[in-house]
Amino acid sequence: MNTIWKKGLLASCAVLAVAGAGVAQEFDYGSFDGYTLRVKLIGGTQYERLYTRIPEWEEMTGATVEIVSSKNHFDLDREIKQDMAAGQISWCVGSNHTSFAPQYGDLYIDLNDHIPESELSQYVEGTLAASEVDGRLVQLPRVTDVSNLYYRKSAYDDADNQAAYMEEFGVELAPPTTYDEFRQQVIFFADPPNVYGTAFAGKDEGMSGRFMEILRANGGDMFDENWNPTFNSPEGVAALQWFIDIYEAGAVPAGTVNYTWDDIGQAMAAGQLVLDLDWPGFAGFYADPEASRIADDLGFAVAPVGSAGVRGAWSGSHSFSVTEACDNKDAAVSFAVFMTNDESELLEAQAGNLPTRSATFDQAVAWFNENDMPHMAEMFQVFQGSLDEARTPPLIAQWIEVSNVLWPELQAAIVGEKDAQQALDDAAQEATYIMEDAGLI
Repeated sequence: MNTIWKKGLLASCAVLAVAGAGVAQEFDYGSFDGYTLRVKLIGGTQYERLYTRIPEWEEMTGATVEIVSSKNHFDLDREIKQDMAAGQISWCVGSNHTSFAPQYGDLYIDLNDHIPESELSQYVEGTLAASEVDGRLVQLPRVTDVSNLYYRKSAYDDADNQAAYMEEFGVELAPPTTYDEFRQQVIFFADPPNVYGTAFAGKDEGMSGRFMEILRANGGDMFDENWNPTFNSPEGVAALQWFIDIYEAGAVPAGTVNYTWDDIGQAMAAGQLVLDLDWPGFAGFYADPEASRIADDLGFAVAPVGSAGVRGAWSGSHSFSVTEACDNKDAAVSFAVFMTNDESELLEAQAGNLPTRSATFDQAVAWFNENDMPHMAEMFQVFQGSLDEARTPPLIAQWIEVSNVLWPELQAAIVGEKDAQQALDDAAQEATYIMEDAGLI
């Protein structure tokens, strides 16, 4: 386990230390009259509320923000790599992620050289440490993600469901605590095309990461200590079989193999799913009665454990980075700090995201209770139960490259083109070539 990351998450949740000693010096956001800051930002339901603060930064600094791209992170990652290959970095700030950052080389500046320690000390220490690549702080974290369960309370409270579940399985119906129960329940609840037990992101890192999470919950891992791929182990086969079983049972939409996070979020909010293993950032969306049909029917539970009795607790942080090619790094750094400052972090937390600054967590819970949103306070309190086992993907430049050879093989097995062992063996062979070419094995 990444011990620094674990300690950082625990500190975020428990607010074990107040950021900095005494009163922190106010950050100087600067003045940039007439300057246009070009940015590439992640888009999607759970991310865009923060961008309503951009006009505040513009008014404060005199600059103008031009959003030159807004896409889901997988498409944005591909676009950034195209820019790098073409040598055309004409923008200054980009959305980043701890999973993606190691692959970008020297694209982004070391923020340690541009942000005073008095400001950096206000971020959770471990979260900030996980934002480094080779000792360089290449990103400022905006939200921390740890996947956990959302569920429809009415499905569990229904007397007919309770009786049928007891008759079939001999136990009371309650949110799943193991992946075996999770599989059992999504198949039990499914009534296609009216309702499905769950859905999953079936491509890109969404597929690789969810597989990794169940693999780790089963006691396996992606690599051994010498970077040899080990995900084609019995634990990996069992993890992949979990997806195959619920897909073959019709417990998930057939299109889930092409879903990304927003597709799942929209389906859950529309009442089409009973269970959703997903990110904290969707909580505010699901709890909003103007956007979600399940706002009054929303329950929270920590992620299930696997056969090893542990949670995979897939985790990481979304972030902002500043390019080396930027023509006004001071303005870009100012923007990145503003978008992750105390007020921004509270706004993110109000949407259900786990904050990255030490003081925000208690502030958010208090805000939820003061504004008659006890369900959101409950989410923070329930989901914190998974943080002690949170783990990032391997923080190496080759992670996304390995993911990109893995997820098509997972997908092939899920739709019946290969069996689980063959798919994982094929992916492991390709991953071995990648690690050998990188000189890691």
